[in-house]
Amino acid sequence: MPRANLSATDVVAAAAAIADRDGFDAVSVSAVARSLGVQPASLYSHVRDRAALLDGIHRLALADLADRIGAAVAGRAGRDALFGLAGAHRELATARPGTWAALQRPASDETVRSAESARVSTLILAVLRGYDLPDPDLVHAARLVGATINGHLALDRAGAYRGRDESADASWQWAIDALDRALRSAKHPS
Repeated sequence: MPRANLSATDVVAAAAAIADRDGFDAVSVSAVARSLGVQPASLYSHVRDRAALLDGIHRLALADLADRIGAAVAGRAGRDALFGLAGAHRELATARPGTWAALQRPASDETVRSAESARVSTLILAVLRGYDLPDPDLVHAARLVGATINGHLALDRAGAYRGRDESADASWQWAIDALDRALRSAKHPS
């Protein structure tokens, strides 16, 4: 029997659950319809196509990440806030791997302009402002932090750290400490 009263939120949540369980590439309109017990045509009043589903997952991931960052950095500054920021990313990547994968893909223009994206950006910039960086350097610092966090998480997820004497946790701590040192010592070029 078809589920009555589906919303776009329900559809995107079902798509994210598929991504987390089976991988981001497994998300399709038909897979979401099967998981909700409806015909694919029933979903088109909520999402226009697969691209809209993937955008929805991306925005859901941004909202989840913003919530995690907000909780992790509240009342903290400097190194502690940076560790909270990084930890929020790592926590999301571990808890919701398919949803996390959405963040590793180019965002649509609509997603870039979304409230969810703005929240994440605002939180990241708030953490970085604790390092007293000049405004022109904040974007570069955000990219450095993002690249370090995402690179480490991608390598860990791919199994690149398995079989090593040093633990991935120790490397994670070392990397975030190195970011903290780099941000504290960053000087705007004259």
